[in-house]
Amino acid sequence: AGKTELAAKAAKVAKVPTFTWISQRADVTLISGYLRDAKATQTSTGKPQAVQLVVYNLPDRDCSAGASAGEYTTDNAGESRYEAYIKAIYSEIERVPQVQVIIVLEPDSIGNIITNLSNPKCAKAAPAYKRGISLAIAILSQLPNVAIYIDAAHAGWLGWPGNIGPTATLLAELLTNAKAIYPGAWVRGVATDVSNYNGLGNQPQMGYDELVYAQNLAPLLTAAGYPAHFITDQGRSGVQNYTRTGGDWCNNKYAGFGPRPSTNTPDPIIDAIVWVKPGGQGDGTSDSSALRYDPACGSDSSLIPAPEAGTWFQAYFEQLVTNANPAF
Repeated sequence: AGKTELAAKAAKVAKVPTFTWISQRADVTLISGYLRDAKATQTSTGKPQAVQLVVYNLPDRDCSAGASAGEYTTDNAGESRYEAYIKAIYSEIERVPQVQVIIVLEPDSIGNIITNLSNPKCAKAAPAYKRGISLAIAILSQLPNVAIYIDAAHAGWLGWPGNIGPTATLLAELLTNAKAIYPGAWVRGVATDVSNYNGLGNQPQMGYDELVYAQNLAPLLTAAGYPAHFITDQGRSGVQNYTRTGGDWCNNKYAGFGPRPSTNTPDPIIDAIVWVKPGGQGDGTSDSSALRYDPACGSDSSLIPAPEAGTWFQAYFEQLVTNANPAF
């Protein structure tokens, strides 16, 4: 009976709109298919549809952790390959201009630039990250049906007093540099809490509430000339009654599915609650002999054994369903 109930709940989870990750060049060719499907739904129902994408393929991606390292490196023509990847995304979206596209741009990159330059790999990657993000904005924002939110990590990473000011300054710099490439370049705002677990106005532990982070960051963004609009990932934020730590990001064993995507948010600066991280995808392998192993994925706060990042993790999906709040 338990499995039958779980299956019924899983079917409901499958109906929740989540972002699709375009995390390698081979994924790009799928985009126009998603757009055509959305256009068909839009035509048949008369209701506007949006396709939600994560653009995630900077050279030396995930420089500080490695669990989600990607296909491009700065040593191997990574920047020119990234430019080709962005132009290919542009071409796919251009084919179906009738459908709105929401883009979350390069999760974790801003966080790594702000806090991890003591890591030689991140210090080396940071200039390429900056150039890549500005180039992506300059190219993709030329499409009239695209709205971009640059990823700005989460409250527990960049929300602290020493990090939040530099975060606003960096975001404004990236937008300014995009405008130097294409004067009409624009972004809608920032995305926060992608693939994390923070609350949204319901987390008393200091540093782990995205509403506090957004409200603290917004005036700094406005002062810097960057639009203070937010989308916040709440896909795995259903449980807020356990003690958080900075290293509990990988397959957190206390997490559950969270509030459903909605434009009904606790503050007008937050455009929407979204689910960016697909719930059944793992954050990183717990196999310490694996090339992409990160110790955080074998920690006391992680569900183990766990598969490689981005692959299906059935036991974790079942945990998220069981712990969901609100329940399915």
